[in-house]
Amino acid sequence: MKKSRYYCEILLRIEWVLNLMVLIINCTLIQGEEEEVVQATIDKLKIVINLLGSLLLVLGCVLLIPIVVSIIYQEQLASVFIIPALLSFIIGFFGKFTTSKQRVSLTTGMIVCGLAWIVVSLLGALPFYLALDYSFLDTFFEAVSGFTTTGITVFSGLENLPRSILFWRSLIQWLGGLGILTFFLFVTFKGQGGLFKLFTAESHKINQSRPTPNILKTIRILWLIYGGFTIVEMIILYLLGVSLFDAIAHSLTTVSTGGFSPYDSSIGYFKEAGYQNYKIIEYVIIFFMTLGGINFLVHYKVLTGNLKELWDGIEMKYFWGIIAGAVSLILVNHYSYFPFSWTSLEEAIRKTLFQVIALLTTTGFGTQDIGSTFFPAVARQIFLILMLTGACVGSTSGGFKLIRIVILNKLFKREIRKVYYPQGAVLPVVVDDSIIADKEVFRVVALFFGWLLLLFIGGGITAFFSDLPAWNAFSGIFSALGNIGPFYFSVKQMQELSDIIKVTYIIAMLAGRLEILPLFILFNKQAWRR
Repeated sequence: MKKSRYYCEILLRIEWVLNLMVLIINCTLIQGEEEEVVQATIDKLKIVINLLGSLLLVLGCVLLIPIVVSIIYQEQLASVFIIPALLSFIIGFFGKFTTSKQRVSLTTGMIVCGLAWIVVSLLGALPFYLALDYSFLDTFFEAVSGFTTTGITVFSGLENLPRSILFWRSLIQWLGGLGILTFFLFVTFKGQGGLFKLFTAESHKINQSRPTPNILKTIRILWLIYGGFTIVEMIILYLLGVSLFDAIAHSLTTVSTGGFSPYDSSIGYFKEAGYQNYKIIEYVIIFFMTLGGINFLVHYKVLTGNLKELWDGIEMKYFWGIIAGAVSLILVNHYSYFPFSWTSLEEAIRKTLFQVIALLTTTGFGTQDIGSTFFPAVARQIFLILMLTGACVGSTSGGFKLIRIVILNKLFKREIRKVYYPQGAVLPVVVDDSIIADKEVFRVVALFFGWLLLLFIGGGITAFFSDLPAWNAFSGIFSALGNIGPFYFSVKQMQELSDIIKVTYIIAMLAGRLEILPLFILFNKQAWRR
C-alpha cells in the first residue's frame, strides 16, 4: 500500500483531467465566434458531461466488485477500490444531475466515446497506482491496455501481485471486450433520446445487420452470448484441474481477446507448473480465442440453428483460410530450420496454431515467445501481418478487420478491371452479393491510410527515443495499434521505454480500439460546434 501522501496526488491527476477538458473547450470556444455557435458547443458539452456522469456511476459500482476477492484472500486492499469508486460516484453524480438529457447525434456519440475511454482508464488505473509500486503513467498504461483489450503489460512478477489486483486486471479486459459503452447501455437499459448512437459510435466498424432491429435487444443478445461463452470456459477449465481463480481470470481475458494472464509466462504457465492436462487446456483456450475472433452475429445465427454461417460469408472464408495458410507456412518455415520428427509434430502444430489464433484474434496469449528461435524469420513476418489484419468485424478482436481487407481487395480488382472495361461502366464493390456504398469504401481507404500513418509515426518515435532495432520498434506499435499484446522485445525493455514512447502507445491503443475516428474527432474543433 502506498503512503497517504499519494492520495493527494490522485487529486492532482483529476485536476489534470479537468484541465484537459478545459483545454478542449478553449480550443472550441475561441474569441469572435457567433453566439449561436458558442451556445451549440456549450449544449454539446452538457450532453457529454451528462452521459459521462451516468457512465461513471456504473463504473463506481464495478470498482466495488474486486473487494469481494480482497476479502476472500484476506488482502486488506478494500480501500484501493473504495477510493476510486467514491471518486467515480462523486464525479458521476455531479456530471449526471447538474446537466440535462438531450438527444445524441453521431458526432456527440463519438466525442463521448473518445472521452469515456480516457476517463474510465484514468479511474481504472487508480487501484493499480494505490496498491503497487509503479508510476501513475505505468498504471494508466496498464489500465488502457486492459480496457482496450490490448494486453501489453508493464507489470512483472505477476504471480506475486495481490489476487484482487489481478482480478481487476482481468475484469477490465472483459468489460472492454464488447465495449464499455455497450456495457453501460446493457446494465442501464437506456435507449431513449438517441442513446443508440453511443453503440454506433463505439461499434462503427462497418454497416451490417443486427440480430433484432431494436438496438437494446441487440446489445442484450450480444452480452448474453458473450457472458455465456465466458461462463462455459470457466467451467471447462475448472473441470480440467485449473484453480477457480485462474479459471475465472483466464476466461475473462480469452473470449474478450484481451490476453492478460496472472502469470508472466502466460498460458505456458500450465506446462511449467506440471499440469497433466496442459495440452487440453491449451486447445480449450484456442477454441475460445477463436470464438472471440468471430462476428457475434454469426454466433447468434449458429446458436439459432444456422450452422452454415460458420463458413458461408466471405469474411469467414478469409478467417479460416488465413488460419490454415499461416499455420502451414509457419510449420514449413519451422521445419526448414529444425529436423522433422513425428514425435514433435503435435507440439509444433499446437504451438503454431495457438500463436496464429492468439495473434489473428489479437488475444495475445502465448505458450511460446514469438521472438524465440522456434519461429524463424518468415514466421515473424507472418505474425506482423496477422497483427495488422485482425479477425472478424463484430467480434471482440482488434486489428484492421478482415472485412476491410476483403473490401480493399475487391477495390483493387475493380481498379484493374476499369483499365479494360468501357469508360463509364458501372463496377461496384460487391461483398456477399451486397453492393458496398462508395462512402463506406472511402471510409475503409481513409482508415487504412490512418492505420499506416500511425504505424509509421509510432514506429519512428519508438526507434528515435529508444535503442531498439527497427524490427522490434515496429513490432511494438503494431501490437499497440492492433490491440494485440506480444512484441519482439521483453517486458523489461517495455518498462524501461521513455515516457514519450509509452504515451505514444497509449494513444495508439485507444486509436486502435476506437478505430481512429472517435479519438481524432474528440480534438476536432468543428465537431464540437455541430
